[in-house]
Amino acid sequence: MSAMRADARRNREKILAAAAAVVAEQGHAASTEEVAARAGVAVGTVFRHFPTKKDLLAALLKDLSTQLMTQATTLADDPGGLFEFFTAVVERAAGQRTVVELLSAAGMDVDAGRSLEPLRDAVAVLTTRGQAAGLVRSDVDVDEVLAMLTLATHSVLQQHWDDALRRRTTALMLDGLRAAPV
Repeated sequence: MSAMRADARRNREKILAAAAAVVAEQGHAASTEEVAARAGVAVGTVFRHFPTKKDLLAALLKDLSTQLMTQATTLADDPGGLFEFFTAVVERAAGQRTVVELLSAAGMDVDAGRSLEPLRDAVAVLTTRGQAAGLVRSDVDVDEVLAMLTLATHSVLQQHWDDALRRRTTALMLDGLRAAPV
């Protein structure tokens, strides 16, 4: 029985990875059939895991949140981890714009601020670690960092910024978090 569960878990992971790639490449034209083909499973397997396309898209966002939490935890010992994490969140938001658009079109409200709230404790650790190392301004608190992340991700999700503008804007926000050189 546990072998079946392990197989089902592997299929789910393959489906999510394939869905992320298909949506990134094909946008609104992404089909469940293409996801199944890329994952190497039958369409019925996709529908057993995700009864609707909306369920699949919501799972992609949840999977992203899990990946971000893992990354934040991994960076917890890195004094400059906040900067790397902030950049990763913005870049991943850019990669998920189509998912958010599709979920919005399906009537699901995706709120960038609410989506980042589960990361509060991890962001607090990254902020505190950066402050202790003198890399992050001492007058910055986690609410301000989350507000900046929310603004950045919301803007990336709502605007069709090119890569250069997104990177420059992120760099400017990060400069605002950096401690002044001594």
